[in-house]
Amino acid sequence: MRQVNFVVIFVITLALVLFSLENTEPATIHVLGSTELTAPLAVELIVAMGIGAVFAWIFSVWASVQKMIALKSEQEQVEAQQVRIQELEEDLTRYKTELEVQQKLLPSAPIATAEEA
Repeated sequence: MRQVNFVVIFVITLALVLFSLENTEPATIHVLGSTELTAPLAVELIVAMGIGAVFAWIFSVWASVQKMIALKSEQEQVEAQQVRIQELEEDLTRYKTELEVQQKLLPSAPIATAEEA
């Protein structure tokens, strides 16, 4: 995967360098209302790509934070379910014990044969 990333970055950088060599004429950018910025087109492109890279990085960090929050919430739910399962297993064991004790306390019923029925 590193090789693929390297190739992609290399190709983009090479294209940017070739574009920069061909586009050295000044260009004007109107920023906010009457604010103007005049610089070579290649420099403006590099700045725009840098700003885009920063926004992509911020989005990536934000997505990672959201994923960590979701995983933490999911882990808390799993832990709560494990606690509930443990409680239910303890209840089941207690009920089985109570049932065995109650069956021992019941008087033995005579076994009915087919002739008596």
